[in-house]
Amino acid sequence: METTLIILKPDAVQRGLMGRILSRFEEKGLQVVGCKLMQISRQLAETHYESHKGKGFYDGLVRFMTSSPVLVLALRGNGAITIARNMMGATFGSKANPGTIRGDFGVSNSFNLIHGSDSPEAAERELRLFFKPEEILSWKRDGDGWIYDMSGGKIE
Repeated sequence: METTLIILKPDAVQRGLMGRILSRFEEKGLQVVGCKLMQISRQLAETHYESHKGKGFYDGLVRFMTSSPVLVLALRGNGAITIARNMMGATFGSKANPGTIRGDFGVSNSFNLIHGSDSPEAAERELRLFFKPEEILSWKRDGDGWIYDMSGGKIE
């Protein structure tokens, strides 16, 4: 099982899309193991996006991410990182396929609604930035047997 970080960005929060987007992840079968509405500080935004420092869009991205509250999620599931990124769609709403979060809700090439970790290493780093260890829970969902085929002794 993987755990990934998802951030519903200021545009998703301001447009009232939090519930609709969160529902998609839950309906897919991903488990919410951490969740908080928060205002990202400039320092946290700069740390989170430090790999983009020096790029032309960096300052605007930091301003945008600190402009309004965001919903930060820790989602767990088998292949959660790839599943979540596929559900998000292409980076820009104008290029994202219908059926994806960005394809259904976005048209902007600047505001793109959602962030998701792109690798297990990134997820580990990002989850530590946004959640204390005790804020990510491990709990048994009774429905997991209907989400994953575990009849062979492992998750399928």
